[in-house]
Amino acid sequence: MENDLTQKKMDNTISIAPFSCRYSPQVPELLLRLNCTIALSTYQAGKLIFLSPKDNDSLVQLPRTFPNPMGVAGDKERGKLALACKDEILVFSNSTSLATYYPKSPGVYDALFLPRVTYHTGPLDIHDLSFGVNGELFAVNTLFSCIMTVSKDFNFLPYWTPPFISDLVSEDRCHLNGMAMKNGLPRFATAFNNGNTFQSWRDNVTKTGIVIDLQTNEIIVENLAMPHTPRLFNNDLYLLLSATGELIKVDTKTGKYDVIVKIDGFVRGMYLHKDYLFIGLSKLRKNSTTFGKLEMAVKANHSGIVIVHLPTGSIAGKITYLSSVDEIYDIHILPDSIRPNILNTISHDHKEAVITPTATFWAKQKE
Repeated sequence: MENDLTQKKMDNTISIAPFSCRYSPQVPELLLRLNCTIALSTYQAGKLIFLSPKDNDSLVQLPRTFPNPMGVAGDKERGKLALACKDEILVFSNSTSLATYYPKSPGVYDALFLPRVTYHTGPLDIHDLSFGVNGELFAVNTLFSCIMTVSKDFNFLPYWTPPFISDLVSEDRCHLNGMAMKNGLPRFATAFNNGNTFQSWRDNVTKTGIVIDLQTNEIIVENLAMPHTPRLFNNDLYLLLSATGELIKVDTKTGKYDVIVKIDGFVRGMYLHKDYLFIGLSKLRKNSTTFGKLEMAVKANHSGIVIVHLPTGSIAGKITYLSSVDEIYDIHILPDSIRPNILNTISHDHKEAVITPTATFWAKQKE
């Protein structure tokens, strides 16, 4: 059964069962103008979702099922996409020719990401994921409090460990969660504290967050409210303070920061495409031992995507989920594609596709 979900347009609302969302009228036109598709991961719903412009007035969604998807990484030059899941990292390759002749919907898609490699990492609680130099995959291994690279021989290879972590053990000691890449290598990292004991970050989770410079091994910012998603845009360091709903710009020399925009909600996951920053918004679980006690929990009552025009710090649009999607981890933009598809390894669809260095084929169905 095709998982592509086509919407019914009613007062700028996408009516999709079970996924429903509403969006600002200008969002479809903006995505068309930017010539891109939004990809979001929601571990709570177990989906990677593509949000694409159908025309100037409407969107279309394509959710695919994956086990607890979190970090999303893209390598446009190599046509690669990677996804961190519950106990594995999946790597996909794009084939536009296979997309054109996709048997279930020929002539519909302009990209098709097919699973090529699976790294069996085990349950490492991988958060941020990124392609680096020579296509190498870097990931934040939250369970073992380190940044890792993937391996064909081991569950992971430690690349960097915070200087205050004394042992490489599965204790999630500081809740290391984010990394900012520079020149193909991790440069900055975020964590909830600098503790060195089992889940020490839970004690005062909204006030002890830090940013670490990987070149100097120094903590350059501290006392942050649950920092997530550090990113370098034009050599400036930005990150999200989830517990206060703030996007901040950090002066890496002084440790001071400016609030660029404040959003009423739990922010996590962002991606800059041209001048527009796409930020994930999550609905907090009231019964969560970590999130339920936050002051933000009252305002964080919906999930979706906020689009910020970064040069001015103004809100350019918003997508709000009405059902199914409560928590978003990562946001990724697929450039130069307004109708991509992706196949998981759960169904057999991907096994019907054949890619060689010179040609592509879809296997004929047996009668």
